[in-house]
Amino acid sequence: MNKKMNAGYAVVDIGGKQFRIAEGQELKVPSTRGDAGANVQLERVLLLNDGSATHFGSPTVAGASVDATILGHGRERKIIVFKFRRRKGYRKKAGHRQGYSMLRINGINLAESKPPVKAETGKKPAEAAAKTSGKTAATKKTTPAKKTAGKPAAEKKSSTTGKAPAPKKATATKKSPGAVEATESKKATTTKKSAVKDKTAASKKATTASKSSDKKKGTAPKSAVKKKASGS
Repeated sequence: MNKKMNAGYAVVDIGGKQFRIAEGQELKVPSTRGDAGANVQLERVLLLNDGSATHFGSPTVAGASVDATILGHGRERKIIVFKFRRRKGYRKKAGHRQGYSMLRINGINLAESKPPVKAETGKKPAEAAAKTSGKTAATKKTTPAKKTAGKPAAEKKSSTTGKAPAPKKATATKKSPGAVEATESKKATTTKKSAVKDKTAASKKATTASKSSDKKKGTAPKSAVKKKASGS
């Protein structure tokens, strides 16, 4: 049941705007649906004061509403909307008239708060506790205890300490085919490099041996012979 207030005020959300209203007030609001003379109920009451206390909503006051009557509809004065961009040859002109509705507040309704229900005090606390304990004991099922094998821990230790630990087997690591090819290519390149080094060392030894033999025989090196020929 809703209680109609004779005094007080309320804050109502209408069309995304907030209005402070009172009974008998006429106000202009954003256009609402309905014909002139129709009754409308506004349920988004954000705040309500009944003359003795103020009720705050979260976001609205539970059970509160406002009764109103639509008096008529209209349009605001024209607003000019002009768009212009310089040096671009862009100009646009338009007009707009915002619609509105006139409402008359008939009354503010507030939901009646129900009195709190009192708990029964006739039963004694001891009897209630006995009943609850009896119910819980009946619902619980007794589970048999599991028998554990009575093997002494000392025998296990002696049996484990008498045996020597088995040697761990070496796990063979498997190589991928790509890794095998890479290692083979590295080996081939190292062998080629060693062969080239051996050849260069042998050629160096041959040249040093020929120079030493020429010095022993007394023959002039080729460079000296070329210089004499050019001088003659």
